[in-house]
Amino acid sequence: MKVIGLICEYNPFHLGHKYQIDKIKSLYKDSIIICLCSSTFTQRADVSVINKWDKASIALDYGIDLFIEFPFCYATQGADIFAKGALEILNMLKIDILVFGSESLDSNTLFKMAKISLNSPIYDNLVKLYLNKGINYPTALNKALEDMNGFSINKPNDLLGLSYVKEIIKNNYKIEAVSIKRIDNYHNNKVINNIASASYIRKRLHDNLDIDKYIPNYDIKYINNIDINMFYSYLKYNIISNINDLDKYLDVDEGIENRIKKYINTSNSWNELVMNIKTKRYTYNKINRMLLHILTSFTKEENNKIKIDYIRVLGFNNKGKNYLRKIKKDINIITNYKKNISLLLDIEYRITNIYSTVLNNDLIKDEIRHKPIIK
Repeated sequence: MKVIGLICEYNPFHLGHKYQIDKIKSLYKDSIIICLCSSTFTQRADVSVINKWDKASIALDYGIDLFIEFPFCYATQGADIFAKGALEILNMLKIDILVFGSESLDSNTLFKMAKISLNSPIYDNLVKLYLNKGINYPTALNKALEDMNGFSINKPNDLLGLSYVKEIIKNNYKIEAVSIKRIDNYHNNKVINNIASASYIRKRLHDNLDIDKYIPNYDIKYINNIDINMFYSYLKYNIISNINDLDKYLDVDEGIENRIKKYINTSNSWNELVMNIKTKRYTYNKINRMLLHILTSFTKEENNKIKIDYIRVLGFNNKGKNYLRKIKKDINIITNYKKNISLLLDIEYRITNIYSTVLNNDLIKDEIRHKPIIK
């Protein structure tokens, strides 16, 4: 029996995700599928339109056997740290195979590129050269790889896939990496057989357009019409309250806090502030993550202290339950929030507080009292 790991956001869960799970089940007929999923905010600093418990319930209905929370502190960082946290957790869960979506590259190509990026001084020098020209980090990586072997890697899931493979190689994890070609592109508005990107579905949701045909047959009430701009007043308050100390927050580097100070009082929304402070050295995703870390008061000091010292289970079916019984003696498994047992978990509680403030619901109570979803 193979144990398959997925790293997901499900924002929202759509037909492309169902396709991926069905594809895995056809490739690995006797398997357990473990989903490691971000909870309230995502890697590109989007807010999740489905809360973590409802994500777990939906995922279990469509073939996931064990649903694990991916802590905010790793789930909202750049590709390398995101991958580091994800692979550490999945390795602790003893997966055999990591399956991920890729826009264009197969696993063999990713392994070849990962080895170059890990072992080549020439590559390192090329990256530094491009960074010194003021180019942002992902573009510098892509240009260096293209210079060395002619491959371009500039799509978000390809970049994540490269980071996953690098983590496997660096840590000598006994994990096979398998990429499944995505039908949609993350930023693509093209719809193929009703499979659309999550960003396209969220845009339709924001515009009050129907999304039923792009998601499987689960209750639409699970999806909240929420976006990151709804948090702007809280972000602005935190910026103004810490106006002379912004560089304590994660990702606020290289003097960009001066641009935040310059534009905070003339920007009327989160997106407008991003556009005002954008420079070619920073990607939109980097700036959004930086603002998210200010919003949530996630500091560099906290980031330096965090470690993965628990695995939080949000849901399972019978197969997942039996697998947990097999491995639980080797890992610290928790099912709800307990104060002061982990800095990582305390920060997660804080993040859920902020998320639930905008949603105006009882999610923060669920952090303590909610038991895992069982199907």
